[in-house]
Amino acid sequence: MRTQALLSAPVVPTLLRLSAPGVLLVVFQSMVSVGDTYFVGRLGTEPLAGLALVFPLIMLLQMTSAGAMGGGVSSAIARALGSADGRLARRLVVHALVIALAMGALFTIVILAFGDAMYRLLGGSDDTLAQALAYSQIVFGGAVAVWIANTLSSVLRGTGNMLAPAATLIAAATIHLPLSGWLVARIGIAGAAIAYVTTFAIAALVMAMLVWRSALRPRSGDWTLEWHLFREILRVGAISMLSALQTVLTAVIITGFVGRYGAAALAGYGVGLRLELLQIPLVFAVGQALVVLVGTNIGGGHPERARRIAWTGAALAASISCAIGAAVSLFPLAWVGLFSADPAVLESGSRYLRTVAPFYPFLAAGIALYFASQGAGRVLRPVLAGTVRLVLVIAGGLAAVSLQGVFMVIAAAMIAFGALTLWFVATAKWK
Repeated sequence: MRTQALLSAPVVPTLLRLSAPGVLLVVFQSMVSVGDTYFVGRLGTEPLAGLALVFPLIMLLQMTSAGAMGGGVSSAIARALGSADGRLARRLVVHALVIALAMGALFTIVILAFGDAMYRLLGGSDDTLAQALAYSQIVFGGAVAVWIANTLSSVLRGTGNMLAPAATLIAAATIHLPLSGWLVARIGIAGAAIAYVTTFAIAALVMAMLVWRSALRPRSGDWTLEWHLFREILRVGAISMLSALQTVLTAVIITGFVGRYGAAALAGYGVGLRLELLQIPLVFAVGQALVVLVGTNIGGGHPERARRIAWTGAALAASISCAIGAAVSLFPLAWVGLFSADPAVLESGSRYLRTVAPFYPFLAAGIALYFASQGAGRVLRPVLAGTVRLVLVIAGGLAAVSLQGVFMVIAAAMIAFGALTLWFVATAKWK
C-alpha cells in the first residue's frame, strides 16, 4: 500500500508529507547543535574554538552514515520494494548493518589515532587543541552507535516510513539537550560528547526494535553475505561517501585557511559555518524523501515521474535556504551573538554570513539534486560537482591574502557547485 502510493500519489503533497517528519527532526537536532555550542561557549573562547575544530569531522560522521551510505541503503531498499522483491530488501538490511559496523570501527580507529595531528594541521594548539581532543576522543570512541542508528533509520526510510525514525531521533534530541547542559556545567566540553554518544546509542536500540518488528526483519535464509548485495548498496553509498568527504574536506581546508587569522577569527567562522552546515540536515529532510520517491519510481519503471519529483524537491530546498540566507545576511548578529560576546568573534562571524549566506540556495539545490541522483542510482556526476567546489576552495584559499578574500572564495565555489549540479542532472539519463 505504501509503495503504491509512492508510485502514483500527487508529487507535491507526497513530497511534503514525506519531508515533514525530517524537517521537524532538523528543528530538534538544530536545537541540540545550538545548545551544545551555547553550553561550550559559556566555558570561554578556547573551548568554542576547539569545538569548531572538531565540528567538520562530526559532520563527516553524520553525513557519511546518514546521508551518504544511508542514502545508498535507502535507495537500494526503495528500488527493491518498488520492484516488489521483499526478500532482496531483507537481505539488504543484513548487508547494511555489516557495513555500518565496519565503518563505525574505522572512524574510531582513524580519529583516535590521527585526531591530534589533524587538529594541529588546522591550527589547533595549547588549550584549544586540548579542548578539541577532550571532545573528539569521546565522540569518535562511540562512532559505531552513530553508524548503527543512522543505518537503521535509513532502512526504515527506504520503506517510505519517515515518521518512525524521525520520532526516535527527536526523542533522543530531547534527552541530549538537558543531559549535555548538565554535564558540561560539571565536567566541561567532554560532557557534550558523552551526551552525544549516549543518546545515539539509545536511538540505535529503539530503531533496531522497530526494524525487527517490521516486514524487513531478516529471516533465517537472509544472513548469507554476498558481494553483489554489498555492491548494490556501495555503488551509490561509496561514491556518495566521496561527496560527503569532499564537503567536509572543503570545510576543513577552509578552517585551516581561517585559522591563520587567530582563535577569534576561527571561532567566528565556526559559528557562521555551523549555520551553513545545519542547512545540510534541513535539505537532508527533503533529500531523504527524494531518495525514496525517486528510487521507488525508478524501480517501478517511471523515470519521467522520478525526474519531476527531483526538480520539485530542488525548488523546495532552495526556497528554504533562500529564506535563511536572506535573514542572516541582513541580521548576522542575531545568529553570531547567540554564541559569543567577543567583538572580534562577532565581527568575523558577521562578515562571513554577509558574504556567503546570499548564495545558500545554490548549495541547497545542489544537495537536493544529489540526493535525487542517489535514488536514481546515478550519483557520479553530482559528486564531480563537489570535486570542482573543493578544487576552487583550495586554489582560491591559497591565493587569498585576507580573511574577506577567503570568504569570497567560499561564496564563488558554492555558486559553481550548485550550477554544475543543476546542469548535470538536467542532462542525465535516468532509467
